Amino acid sequence: MNKIFNSSDQAVADVFDGATILCGGFGCVGGVPSTLFKALVKRPIKNLTIVGNTPVLGMAFQKAAARTMTVPESYADASLLLNNGQVRKLIISVPTIAIYKMPEPFPIVKAIKEGKDIEIELVPQGTLAERIRAARAGIGAFYTQAGVGTYLARGKETREISGKSYLLEYPIEADFAFIWAYKADRYGNLIYKGTSRTFNATMAGAAKITIAEVAEVVELGQLDPETIVTPAAYVDRVVKR
Repeated sequence: MNKIFNSSDQAVADVFDGATILCGGFGCVGGVPSTLFKALVKRPIKNLTIVGNTPVLGMAFQKAAARTMTVPESYADASLLLNNGQVRKLIISVPTIAIYKMPEPFPIVKAIKEGKDIEIELVPQGTLAERIRAARAGIGAFYTQAGVGTYLARGKETREISGKSYLLEYPIEADFAFIWAYKADRYGNLIYKGTSRTFNATMAGAAKITIAEVAEVVELGQLDPETIVTPAAYVDRVVKR
């Protein structure tokens, strides 16, 4: 069994119009599957739904963040798709970040000013993670207090449990998950490094097809079983950055 693909272009070749894509990462320091986005932007597809914590902060954020942290030169996120007119909907927690002296507007701000027809669904960070996990676990719905009494509760079912109000939330059903991991073997077992474990590990196995971009591919048996976070059963494809 070998899940290694020769290139990112090959790994994303079957992404289709209207697909829903989970996008791993936690800002520019959180392990973003950059080469997968660079490959997908070359495909003639559109009407994508992009799901993630901070998937469309863009290159301007990279430049601004580089003043205080180390940002990989290879960094690129799903804003490539947004700027290219391939995105129809965003399901996100953080659309922009307050940074002093941004070199240019955030991609979402620019898209709104240009009048692009893009639907934006804001989801609290913990709720987003749980909606993704619920899809992987086969949970039909769940109740949470996050968002109660705010505009995020509009149109959602509420229920009182033990004297407290809760919102009903549903899983996010996705076609593809683009994630980043530190190391993988050819079976698709994954280990992470630093903050890259956050949404990447959460999204693994939560879509019909999970594609893992990794820094290094090792031989079978070289990954300590005690350090494997994502087992191979959750991964369909692996491509080396």
